[in-house]
Amino acid sequence: MHQPSLFNEQSSDSIRLKDAELEYWPVFLSDKEAGGYLSKLLKVTDWQTETIRIAGVERLVPRLTAWYGEPGASYSYSGVLHHPTAWNQELLTLKKQIEQCCGESFNSALLNLYRNGKDSVAWHSDDEPELGQQPIIASLSLGAPRSFQLKHKKDPHLRHKLTLTSGSLLVMRGDTQQCWSHQVPKEPAVTEPRINITFRNIVTNSNQ
Repeated sequence: MHQPSLFNEQSSDSIRLKDAELEYWPVFLSDKEAGGYLSKLLKVTDWQTETIRIAGVERLVPRLTAWYGEPGASYSYSGVLHHPTAWNQELLTLKKQIEQCCGESFNSALLNLYRNGKDSVAWHSDDEPELGQQPIIASLSLGAPRSFQLKHKKDPHLRHKLTLTSGSLLVMRGDTQQCWSHQVPKEPAVTEPRINITFRNIVTNSNQ
């Protein structure tokens, strides 16, 4: 359940969309803080190159990924079951800050490294059963600004787009994942890397 933060110096904007609850902090981290985390996480993260099967053909996922979290917070995405790597200090610090800011708790995080504008993620929703019926996703961006696009599943003409800048935080709640899809499209003009960290709460035996 959403609880108000004990302290929240950052200002946020509510994004009004049908069948969605989104809150955006444009400056959750300063440029210096975001740059420091980007540099450190590029080095210490256990980045993986993954493949997905499309029409019977295996293809490389156009980005690098990593799955971190508490024991038991296993997660299936891209057709593969992932077991979490133990938290590093950087992720634990960010997790605590985000939990205090948005009044939620998380036990896992998916990291995506977009090496440049050629890397992307296609239309999808974070609606896997492990996330529960109304998952709360806290998405932190570090590095190059990238376009984040949403479209309504029942009305594809209903769309929204925003640019996720370095140090920004987007929190998605309620029916957002059930009713909307989102993507990060290719942007060939982008030459710098971006790390996106999506903090989640996997339903495990210990938190049911």
